[in-house]
Amino acid sequence: MLKFFNNIDRFIHRTLEAMCSLLLAAMVGFTLYNVTMRYVFNNPPVWGDLLTVLSNIWLMFIALSLTARDNEHIALNLIYEKLPNKLSLYIRQFWKLMIMAIGIVLIIYGFELVEGMRGKYWEMWYFEISFQGIEFKENYMPKKYAVAILPLAGFLTTIGAAISFVKKV
Repeated sequence: MLKFFNNIDRFIHRTLEAMCSLLLAAMVGFTLYNVTMRYVFNNPPVWGDLLTVLSNIWLMFIALSLTARDNEHIALNLIYEKLPNKLSLYIRQFWKLMIMAIGIVLIIYGFELVEGMRGKYWEMWYFEISFQGIEFKENYMPKKYAVAILPLAGFLTTIGAAISFVKKV
């Protein structure tokens, strides 16, 4: 049974790492495309900067959940090495509980933010000029999609810290 949970945990970890890699590649790709279109062709897309920033934000929040899960955050590692092992373990476990609490706060207030978020990104609209005038095509992106990372990151961070907590018990 423990092997089954370890396999699931490893699969989730690899999936999150792949998502981080994909978001990093997207961020670099959007930036290169935007710079090329701006300085070479003098015709930058209006959505280039927005997608670069959103890719960066999503990357950082997913990476947060991985660092909480792998206990790789740099906060107090130098202090832990100087303390006795038992005291160091208690302090680490306390911080994992605090990270879980922060994850729960992200879940609660993230859902509130997503539910209350109104508006759409105008950069994601396009329009056509015809004999009838300017016609906007609705291929916009609601702003709630951009902030949906908050409850997702809260969930992933809470689960990651809980896994890390249980592995040390």
